[in-house]
Parts: sequence; C-alpha cells; structure tokens
Amino acid sequence: MIWVQAALVASFLAFASAGGAVLEYTDGNFDDLIQTHDIALVKFYAPWCGHCKKIAPEYERAAPKLASNDPPVALVKVDCTTEKTVCDKFGVKGFPTLKIFRNGVPAQDYDGPRDADGIVKFMRGQSGPSSKELKTVAEFEKFTGGDENVVIGFFESESKLKDSYLKVADTERDRFSFAHTSNKDIIKKAGYSDDVVVFVPKKLHNKFDTNEFKYDGNYDTDKIKNFLVHETVGFAGIRTQGNLFQFEQKPIVIVYYNVDYVKDPKGSNYWRNRVLKVAQNYKRKVQFAVSNKEEFSSEIETNGLGERKDSDKPIVAILTNEGKYPMDQEFSVDNLQQFVDEVLAGNAEPYMKSEPIPDEQGDVKVAVGKNFKELIMDADKDVLIEFYAPWCGHCKSLAPKYEELAEKLNKEDVIIAKMDATANDVPPMFEVRGFPTLFWLPKNAKSNPIPYNGGREVKDFVSFISKHSTDGLKGFSRDGKKKKKTEL
Repeated sequence: MIWVQAALVASFLAFASAGGAVLEYTDGNFDDLIQTHDIALVKFYAPWCGHCKKIAPEYERAAPKLASNDPPVALVKVDCTTEKTVCDKFGVKGFPTLKIFRNGVPAQDYDGPRDADGIVKFMRGQSGPSSKELKTVAEFEKFTGGDENVVIGFFESESKLKDSYLKVADTERDRFSFAHTSNKDIIKKAGYSDDVVVFVPKKLHNKFDTNEFKYDGNYDTDKIKNFLVHETVGFAGIRTQGNLFQFEQKPIVIVYYNVDYVKDPKGSNYWRNRVLKVAQNYKRKVQFAVSNKEEFSSEIETNGLGERKDSDKPIVAILTNEGKYPMDQEFSVDNLQQFVDEVLAGNAEPYMKSEPIPDEQGDVKVAVGKNFKELIMDADKDVLIEFYAPWCGHCKSLAPKYEELAEKLNKEDVIIAKMDATANDVPPMFEVRGFPTLFWLPKNAKSNPIPYNGGREVKDFVSFISKHSTDGLKGFSRDGKKKKKTEL
C-alpha cells in the first residue's frame, strides 16, 4: 500500500513538473489523483482543436495563481485523444470541455471566462467561503498584498451593512475577491470601521488615483454592487477579457498597448500614467481604460485600428452610443486630449465597416454601413430588417421566404431589408448575438427597435406586419387577411 501511494505521488510530481503548474492526468491515475484536490478545474481537450489551442496559454497562466490560492485550486488537463476512458466516463462530446470537480466528484460544468484573469477570478470564487474572515494582521497583509483588487468589509460588530456585504459576496464571488474582519488590530491598522473598502495592488499604485476605494453608501445591496462594478477601477482601469463588465459605460476611451504588469510593469505604467494624466480631467464624464493589444486583437480590427496595430506607441479608440472613433494621430498626451474633446463635441467622424452601397435595389433592400441611416433610419416608412451571416444555414433557409414577403409587400409603405452583419458594422442600438436576428422599426419610433420573435413563414410575417404597421397596409387588414377588391 505504501508503495502504491509513493507511485501515485511520483506520478503526480512527474506530470506537474512536465506540464508546469497545469497537471496532466491519464486514464491510469485520474480517479486517484483527482480525489487529492478539494476543488479542481479539469480541461478535457484534443491537441488538434483550435479552441483548445487558444485557451491553452491562458490556462497555463492561470494555474500558478490558483495553485497558490488559499485554498488552492488545481488546474488539470486530460488529452482525450489518448485518455479515452476518462473522457467517455464524464460524457465529453466536444472540445474543450471544462468541468469543476469537488473532492474528486464532478460538481458542475465550467461556464466562466476563457482568459487567464477571468479563470482565476471565477475559480477563486468557487473555492472556500464567499468572503474569507481575516483574523490577524498577517492575514490582512497577505490578502491585500496580491496582484489584484480585493474587497474587505471592516465590522466592529454585527450590522445591516455587514449582512448586506456578505449577501453581495455570495452573489458576486465569481467576479471579486471578498474578505471581512472584526479583528481590532486589523481595524486599527487599516483605519476603517463599519466600512467596505477596495484595496488596489501595489503594482498599480499611481499618483493620480487613490489606492483604496471606500464605499460611502448605505446597506442597500444594489448600491454596494454598483460601487464595486463602476467605482473601483480608477481613472484608467486595466481592462481585460475577464472584467469587461466593469467597462460597459459609454463614452469610453480605450488605449491599446502591450499592457503586462508581470513581464513589463515599468513599461505598462509609463504609458498608463500618460493616459491617467488626461483621464483625470473627465471624471464622471468619460470612462478610460487600457487594454493589452494582443488580448484584444480582434477588437482592434473591429474598431478601425487594424492598420495601426503594429505601432510601437499606444493606439486609441473611443466608443460612444453614436459609433466607434479610432484616433488617427500618433499617441501623445496632447493628441489624446484633443481627440477626446473633438469626439465629445461631435466634430469627429465615426469609423464604419461597410460594404459598397449597392448600385441597384430589389424588393428586399440591402442595407450596408454607409447607407443604413439614409435607407433605414431616415425613411418615412416602417421597416423589418434581418441581420444575417452568409454562412448561416437558417439564414439561407429564410432567404426565399424573405424575398417572397418583400415582393408581396412591394407596394406597401413598408421596407423589407437585410444586412450582412459580418461585413458591416451593426449600429449599437441593435443587439445581434446570433443569426438571423430580425427587428421591427415603426416609422415614428425607430430609436426603439422591437425584436421580431415570431414565425418565419411568409404568412407569419404578413400577419405581424399587418397588425403592427403604423398606418395599416393597403392590401391586408389588421388580422393579416388579404383585403377584397371592394375594400381597396
């Protein structure tokens, strides 16, 4: 028995050393080794899988941080092309499949972020209590001495604020690291009492921001959540794939460069300080953020900065409700300030990804980025618009029915339109997450598009349009029935 345990330990160490902090398990040792972890995230993958290759470096980056977590969280990987017994046992059908195990038993599928920071935050939230109790000054210093913002509640006694704080910790544990304390020595050292405070890691300290964000509201849980999400990133927060929820307000100025506080903290601070110098002038008016160019490479293309992505200086895009504004000038403090002012004053032209405007239009009107306003928004007609992708099977099935609908209604004051959402920028007011997505725009309320969720046969569309058209249709009654000649 001792020999078997020794063999397992040796096997464990061999895989740990061979794969870095990520542990690689096999059919022969999975069942025994997975039981040694209170909590583990297991990635079932195939070496040829594109999505697996994409997540691999993020998984490796997250592993050492989680291994040193209190309590530790193990990141494990299993190659399903060779370890088929384990993969079949846990019903792996696609790659990568990620599952959370607790004490050797699969507890739930992992549905969190796929970037390193996001994985770390999500899995920290799954381990231990939602809020860690700090009992000594040493524990306080260790908790605040890490690489990320942490939230601490200081409570000398029981209170409504403490109750609310712990409730927030329960619901937000996937997004923030929480702790609380009633220890007199910690309270004395920190200088807070019956307070909720976010502590910024030392590596992110700067002369423009406070190093500690103190909540100044009451015990309302929604207000505490709003504080954590919107008021704790500073004048120019570090925006990653894992914390995008903190950077949803517009207008927002995003500055892209090689942000890396692990490999290059000095260079990361050099450019961020220049952004902060401008950002401090727009408090509560404009949100600023810095993001890593590689991490947001596709977003850089989308925001019209593709031709400048190899610049050795930061590149900038401003996102507003009106559109996306890439900065053409070389980065400098003065140029950034001037550009922000131009966009806020409405003196800048938004970037728009667009196909050429069609020379001719058929019954189904083709909208592109450059003609969307004129064709759709400015037209004095109701509009039904389809956002589609050329490769989408459901879109291909809908196409002939959509053409038939447009032909049937070509003499009505209704525009039947479509837009290739992969080749054109979809205006911000439309939320398109899949294809096809359709919206109804009444001619007098086009700023409030209505999602169309009805049937996709011609008669379903006719029935909907007949009922909802602003002025009614000439050829159809409100119930969708064709009018008799005597009614026309």
